[in-house]
Amino acid sequence: MSTDETSPQQLGKPRPADTSRGRVIFLIVTLVALAAVVWQLKPDRPNVRPAPLHPQDSTCPQEAGQFTPTNITDLPGLDLASFSKELQNHVLLRLNMEPCTCGCNRSIAFCLVSHARCEACRQRAKEIIAEEQQTTR
Repeated sequence: MSTDETSPQQLGKPRPADTSRGRVIFLIVTLVALAAVVWQLKPDRPNVRPAPLHPQDSTCPQEAGQFTPTNITDLPGLDLASFSKELQNHVLLRLNMEPCTCGCNRSIAFCLVSHARCEACRQRAKEIIAEEQQTTR
C-alpha cells in the first residue's frame, strides 16, 4: 500500500486543524489593526516653506497663502496705449498670471497697483514688456 492512498480506517477520522491557516489569518488581522492605529494617529507634518530664490524687498509686506492670479487692466506707470490690442492682452495676461519676485505672493499687476515702491515688480514688468515686444516682431 502506497503512502498516497488513504485506508478505509483513515476516512472516518477528522483531520487535524491546519495551524498555518490560523497563523495567516491572525497575521492579517494584526496588520489591519496596526494600520488602523497608525491611521488614527496621523502624525502632524511640519509646515516647511522653501527659502525664496531672490532676496525679499522690504517695501512689500510678506503675505502667507497661495498665489492667486488677478484681473487688473489699469496699471499705473505703464503706458500700454501705444501697443496693439493683441500685445496689450499678452502683456496684461502675463502681468496678472506671474507672481512677483519680491515675496509678496501676489501677481506682478497687483504688486504694481498696491506697492508703488516695489522695484522688483517694476523691473519684472519691464522685462515682460520687452519679451512680448520681441515675440511679436
